[in-house]
Amino acid sequence: MTPAGNIFAFGWEVSLIEWLQTHIGMAGISALSAFSAFGEEILCIVILGFLYWGWNKEFGKFVGLNVLMANVWNSQIKNIAMRRRPYMDHEGIKILRVVEPEADPMNITAQGYSFPSGHSTAAAALYGSIARFMKKWFWLIPAIVLPLLVGISRIVVGAHYPTDVLGGWILGAAAVVFVPLLRNKIRDSRIFYGLMALTAIPGIFFCKSADYFTNLGLFLGFLAALPLEEKYVKFKNTRNPVRLVLRVLGGLALFLILNTVLKLPFSAAFLDDGSYLALLVRSVRYFLIIVIEFAVYPVVFNLVDRLGGKPGKRISESEGK
Repeated sequence: MTPAGNIFAFGWEVSLIEWLQTHIGMAGISALSAFSAFGEEILCIVILGFLYWGWNKEFGKFVGLNVLMANVWNSQIKNIAMRRRPYMDHEGIKILRVVEPEADPMNITAQGYSFPSGHSTAAAALYGSIARFMKKWFWLIPAIVLPLLVGISRIVVGAHYPTDVLGGWILGAAAVVFVPLLRNKIRDSRIFYGLMALTAIPGIFFCKSADYFTNLGLFLGFLAALPLEEKYVKFKNTRNPVRLVLRVLGGLALFLILNTVLKLPFSAAFLDDGSYLALLVRSVRYFLIIVIEFAVYPVVFNLVDRLGGKPGKRISESEGK
């Protein structure tokens, strides 16, 4: 059964969305809508892959932990607030960019709840993490501008209320502050990963939307992949443009392939029925994808380096900045 969710919004939020959709025009809305991509899964994977597989492994770990943790927290809060999306309850608001294009726009299990905005959370965590790691003032510009544009785009397309976006920005920024702070306090990575996992797992007892189970699988998979790679693979980064691009393209292709292959044992009806078992399968599927991507796929880098006779190099944190 699709959960009904809660209806609550300030009057000015509804009026603002309706005014924006009426006065900006379709050309303006289409232009702003494009900025939603800066907070979506595929671009996050490309940026994380570029950093982790190629440019600087430690940089990739830093960004990945912050973003994936923020996403899990986001989906847990969504399932506590259970706020319905604005277009679901206000006839004057149109939905112009749904979260899951293949699902019914009114299916909350598939589309996810509204508060806080997942795109805004991911954008604030992603670009904020980059700025914090780089520690150069000019990186603050994209760290502020891109989440701002992502948030505005989510309001304009009718997917979120302004307060959803504000909540997403705050949550993403909190992850950029809190996760590295805890990591610096806890030097034992096993304890740190365990504590992070403990903040992610409670949602299995109350979350009913697919986004939580996706984010849980991604995050736990990342936590499992990092120590496996550190112990058994130990690949080296590369600044060679060709190898770097090939690593990213290969990882992206592998992601798409695995996401398809791991669905094959199950019927489409089962995967889309929103049952608890189907949601758990979703988590396991994404867990396996991330473990393979970040702990198994890098074995290829070592093989290519040996065959090519030009091994990559270990890049320190300072060299990546």
